Amino acid sequence: MSYETVRVRFEESICFLQLHRPEANNTINDRLIEECRHVLSICEQSATVVVLEGLPEVFCMGADFKELREHHARGGVAQSPEPLYDLWLQLATGPYVSVAHVRGKANAGGVGFVAASDIVIADDTAQFSLSELLFGLMPACVMPFLVRRTGFQKAHYMALSTKPVSVQQALEWRLVDAHAANSGSVLRMHLLRLRNMSKVGIARYKRYMNALGGALEQAKPGALAAATEVFSDPGNLEGIFRYMETGQFPWQR
Repeated sequence: MSYETVRVRFEESICFLQLHRPEANNTINDRLIEECRHVLSICEQSATVVVLEGLPEVFCMGADFKELREHHARGGVAQSPEPLYDLWLQLATGPYVSVAHVRGKANAGGVGFVAASDIVIADDTAQFSLSELLFGLMPACVMPFLVRRTGFQKAHYMALSTKPVSVQQALEWRLVDAHAANSGSVLRMHLLRLRNMSKVGIARYKRYMNALGGALEQAKPGALAAATEVFSDPGNLEGIFRYMETGQFPWQR
């Protein structure tokens, strides 16, 4: 398959899925969601491990505001957050081990990709932030996945503070499982074991673990409703579009 927003390669039963929108700071648009979901659907049958990567300096910076403005200009209603939530559900519940390999910045929806992954490996440049409240938005769809990883209060603090979290802090908060200056070598060490696992065994284990939690599916309706609400607010959209044009945040009037 030929993709526009991702790069994909298979090494036996390992799929390397790279988010690749360097011209857009690796932001999330409809095509990226569609293509990631297509790759993960293939992986349900053919992969035991999915390694999710970004660019060396930017893992993923969240929503593509340019696409949001274009959609608004065409008179469209707020885009449904459901495909993105379902993409993260695929990472969290799919019959493979999902490994996020994070280098550089992960912001907003980028943190969603990280939190949805089974294992998170980062290099020492990685940092994590939730900037949504600066624009009157909220990380509604991110939070169920993030709370599952870090617990309620750490996720709550990240959302309210909007401050970047260092990789060392992320490790302490359990958002990251391992980090090193040379994260590639840490990733390879993990893959030496993960690649030998039975796909049937992984699928059974993931089903069991998802049943233990169960919160992701339960949280979905509320998360979608909250995300739709904030992205439909005319004041929020005005602030986002002014930021795109002038670089000024909504409070800088």
